[in-house]
Amino acid sequence: MPLYETVIIARSEITQAQADAVADAVTAQLETDGGAVKKREYWGLRGLAYRIKKNRKGHYILLGLDAPSPAVKELERQLTLNEDVLRFMTVRIEEITEEPSVILSRKSDDRERGFRGPKPAGRFETGRKRGFEEGREEFRARDEFRADRDDYGAEEEI
Repeated sequence: MPLYETVIIARSEITQAQADAVADAVTAQLETDGGAVKKREYWGLRGLAYRIKKNRKGHYILLGLDAPSPAVKELERQLTLNEDVLRFMTVRIEEITEEPSVILSRKSDDRERGFRGPKPAGRFETGRKRGFEEGREEFRARDEFRADRDDYGAEEEI
């Protein structure tokens, strides 16, 4: 049988359990039509590139399918009828790999980025240098004006 990969984007208002229920429904439909789901990955709630039906985020699910073509056509028809599914895309592939997809492997790389080295000395958390205000032009002018008043006996007038 031919192999396919299907990515399903479900609405963000549903829970992860409800998104898994959509994938379970797909699995049950395929098994009744003579196919099987060989790989299943939940990519999480991710931001969409553009708004789809007033949604900015969606639950992404990847399914690796081993099914005949009519079963995949019926699967796609069922997904278009499901209100919780925003978009889906099915592509034919040569083989289904057992290793995690690129999306999941990249997500694990982001979590390992922790410590990046010591902070440079003499800087605040925001990156500004200490004493930043003293070097600005308006502060220098103010300090020069005060120095001029002190030289001419400004305190004697008060």
